[in-house]
Amino acid sequence: MSSIGKNIKKIRTVKNLSQAAFAQLFDLARPSVGAYEEGRSEPKIETLVQIARHFGISLDLLITKELTVNDLYGFDIFKRNKEQEQLLIKVAEETAAPVYRAALVMANQQEEYFVRRQETQFINGLPSLILPGEPQMLHRAFEHTGSEMQYQQYGLRHGDILYCSATPLDASQLKLNEVYVIVTQTKLTARRLQGLTEENNLLLKADNPDYDHLTVPADEILEIWHVDGMYSTYLKSPSSVEERLTRLESLVRKLMTE
Repeated sequence: MSSIGKNIKKIRTVKNLSQAAFAQLFDLARPSVGAYEEGRSEPKIETLVQIARHFGISLDLLITKELTVNDLYGFDIFKRNKEQEQLLIKVAEETAAPVYRAALVMANQQEEYFVRRQETQFINGLPSLILPGEPQMLHRAFEHTGSEMQYQQYGLRHGDILYCSATPLDASQLKLNEVYVIVTQTKLTARRLQGLTEENNLLLKADNPDYDHLTVPADEILEIWHVDGMYSTYLKSPSSVEERLTRLESLVRKLMTE
């Protein structure tokens, strides 16, 4: 049995959860929990993240260390019952914002996505992001490729993750100057909407002026996703102009206060 399997079994025992109840918490099959605990398989990383988050446990400890009962006493969701020294009880149910899964389409999966995007099994098998969102709204995430939406260190960079919400295939409901991901049978494009051409096709603009506008025929569009936000590992240092502007704003606020 691996440390992960032992830890899952220990947490489940402490929480007085059956394998079936534990599986239900994380949308797993009951036999999968048994396989984890017996070391015959290990959970996907997204499942481990859910378990760690749900029980307030460090993901690093959950994966790398065989937890002891004393370790569990240190977690926020557990405390010792002084009248029954051998029991652990939960302090309270945590009130958390609802979270919803968004399938994540990485760059190397885009070609397969064009073909299998309507297959439930394929979508459920994709890695996923778990972020706050509206339950009635379908979300999806895409890895951005290319430099068309980046200009002078601003905008969307190659490798950024775009978090998107589904949009009807009705051009009249799209918003000008908003960024959308357009899916056709052979391409996935992220651009800024400029409007419609005389032929009623979508006119899309790149934020990088070195790239020409792009026209996408309406009858070739399979999906449209509105880009609600993005995740990037790139942290840009402020430029000297930004630093001077920040100092000037601080000075103006100080003078107004005085």
